[in-house]
Amino acid sequence: MQTAVVYLVDDDPDIRDSLSLWVESIGLQIQSFESAEGFLNQYSPEPPACLILDVVMPMMSGLELQDELAKRKIQIPIIFISGNAKIADSSKAFRAGAVDFIEKPYDLKLLMARIHEALKNEIQYRNKLLEKDQNQAFFDCLTGREKQILQLIVSNHSSKEAANILAISNRTVEAHRARIMSKLHAKNITELVAMVYDHALYPDADQGKPAILG
Repeated sequence: MQTAVVYLVDDDPDIRDSLSLWVESIGLQIQSFESAEGFLNQYSPEPPACLILDVVMPMMSGLELQDELAKRKIQIPIIFISGNAKIADSSKAFRAGAVDFIEKPYDLKLLMARIHEALKNEIQYRNKLLEKDQNQAFFDCLTGREKQILQLIVSNHSSKEAANILAISNRTVEAHRARIMSKLHAKNITELVAMVYDHALYPDADQGKPAILG
């Protein structure tokens, strides 16, 4: 995964310069912009990132940029900073998913803590998505019969019960079960079941009611 990036959008050049120096001093990359439009033109979804965003700006305000990002389905944790925003502005920002709303003059230590927290959560979220995609790819490699047996396993059926339900031998079920464990890279049944439910490998897995495939 690429190195995390802190985006800063503020029309005040002094704020951009001082914050950029501070962010770089703690070993993080930062890209600053004087306008929302400039940010939108340069934004890349590839690296994990967070956005420090001023509320009151000409042309497109911070809240308007937040709305635009939502319309474009761009998910990025936003930390608002403002010197003269109204309570209604902060409420709207939080309802739209902002991580925090910090008033100027801001506490630099608090802001840095929020940046670290936002990036940590974003990286964890992305890692979870990558893990889900990987497990889905493993699942897609299973044969139809293996998927049937897996569904029975996560429904708490024993190998003998699965054999009776599918009208096959217990030995055949055990052989399929071993291949399932290998293909899904699961160390044990507990890990296998958790993988299925955590990543919803079956449409009804999140409800605990995996349906038997025909």
